[in-house]
Amino acid sequence: MAIIRIIIVEDHPLFSKGLTSLIISQPPYLVVGEARNKTDALRMAREKKPDLAIVDLKLGGEDGMAVIQALRQDYSHVKILVLSMHDERYYAERVLQAGAQGYIMKEEAGEKVLDAIKTVMSGKTYLSSSEHERLGAVTRESNAETADSFVLLRKLTDRQLQVFSLIGKGLGTIEIANKLSLSGKTVDAHKENIKKKLRRATLRELRQMAIEWNNS
Repeated sequence: MAIIRIIIVEDHPLFSKGLTSLIISQPPYLVVGEARNKTDALRMAREKKPDLAIVDLKLGGEDGMAVIQALRQDYSHVKILVLSMHDERYYAERVLQAGAQGYIMKEEAGEKVLDAIKTVMSGKTYLSSSEHERLGAVTRESNAETADSFVLLRKLTDRQLQVFSLIGKGLGTIEIANKLSLSGKTVDAHKENIKKKLRRATLRELRQMAIEWNNS
């Protein structure tokens, strides 16, 4: 049986080591590298020639979506499985659109990771059964108006979702601008657009929603 080469892109060493131990306990899987950021991930993709990259969406100060997009652009043969602490209702569809083949929440890790790897490497998409069902319902009712927060969040662009997440962490306009290398004017414009898309009348309401989302 051919060896399946895997890299893990995760900024928490203890979690990464634990995941590595689990994966290598099941041949033919072989973890050939552990990256902590985008730069390391792309270097390992070039040097280690993996078949699969397991990517966390939050890499310290970096955005895992950027890793997914870069891998898809430069190493299109590498399959991508996202492993994240964030509720898949908010991110699963987004990462699939970015080029990933699967999404699994960290709280559901363990043996499900092995199932997810097997599914993705077989050419299929891995999501939880509830998320498969939800996405099917969303597709069938794509023209229906709803105020459900996870459906509204689908309307945000990747950049708007970044801004929204940072609002929920208590960052102000200048702090967000510095973190994302944007102007304060651009951040304020994003806030206004996010507020409209999420149907929040004030920035205070938007901030509260962002806090609740970050803690979900």
